[in-house]
Amino acid sequence: MEGVEHRIVKVNGINMHVAEKGARPGLLFVHGFSELWYPWRHQIAALSSKGYRPVAPDLRGYGDTYSPDSVTCYTCFHIVGDL
Repeated sequence: MEGVEHRIVKVNGINMHVAEKGARPGLLFVHGFSELWYPWRHQIAALSSKGYRPVAPDLRGYGDTYSPDSVTCYTCFHIVGDL
């Protein structure tokens, strides 16, 4: 997608892939089970053109974000901590 910046950020002890575009203020888009940042592409384009900076991460275990081996690393507290 044109103009979307992809980068890896270190958060909560893991490397997380995020897709973002635009200026401040930021908006956080969170995908559901079995998805990635990509379903938010239309909202990213629309809101960045309005002066916002949409940020859509791949949650832990998805896409280019680190996947811990232990299932105990996927609690709601871990996910919220990552965000």
